Amino acid sequence: MGTAPGASASPPRGRVAVWVWVVIGAASLVPIVLLAPIIAPVALVVVITGIVGWSRGTRTWLRFRSKKAAIGVTAAAAAVLLLTGSVTASIRPPEEGTEASSSSSSEHAVVETTPTSTPRPTRSASPTPTPTPIVREEVVTEAVAFEVTTMEDASIASGETRVTTVGQPGERTLTYRITELDGAEVSRELVSDVVTVEPVAEVTAIGTYVAPPPEPEPAPVDPGGGCDPNYAEACVPIASDVDCAGGSGDGPEYFDGIARVIGVDIYDLDRDGDGYACE
Repeated sequence: MGTAPGASASPPRGRVAVWVWVVIGAASLVPIVLLAPIIAPVALVVVITGIVGWSRGTRTWLRFRSKKAAIGVTAAAAAVLLLTGSVTASIRPPEEGTEASSSSSSEHAVVETTPTSTPRPTRSASPTPTPTPIVREEVVTEAVAFEVTTMEDASIASGETRVTTVGQPGERTLTYRITELDGAEVSRELVSDVVTVEPVAEVTAIGTYVAPPPEPEPAPVDPGGGCDPNYAEACVPIASDVDCAGGSGDGPEYFDGIARVIGVDIYDLDRDGDGYACE
């Protein structure tokens, strides 16, 4: 039987209309846009794995059954990667640095090409600051020399010297007022000069003692004269003991008179030590 004329042809059953595919594609863009930061790295990993599996002929972790399967999966992952990259680039706002650089470059171009008649102000040189003098004090200590004196000393033999007092230097404190300008000293004024430690003079003793000449040796005893040679101007007898006559001595011999002691007073007749016996 033929088809009646004028009747409209209906689409064959089992085929999906074009508008359905359009709706499905538009709906699939929504998760792709939302999940683009996650889908892009996964697609990149799949692309790299597919290339490795295709070049080496291994199944990798994706379990490719053949090289055709590896090529197909790799191509699909590459398409997804390109799609997510395009979508991300289209919805991402331009960076501030790019806008700022473009705007600044455009403004710079306008400034360079636009002539100006306003004179630019000239910078005046800043005045040189006047240096300020600095006044400070400085304390200096100096040694004060001690004097050296001499004195005669009869207890020291003539020709000998002896330091009886050791000299000690003193100390003087000087205070200066110093004025500096730009770090250089321009004036120095002595403010005070005080001897803080007095020096001690050194004393040297010079000996003047002269020893007396030795006493003359006693005259030898004259055994026949009967007078002791240690006495003169009178005859003092020679005995075991001699006492002054009229005294309290017990002899055995006595001397009556006054004799000068010229040697050793062996009989102890000069009691007052004036050099005369039995005075």
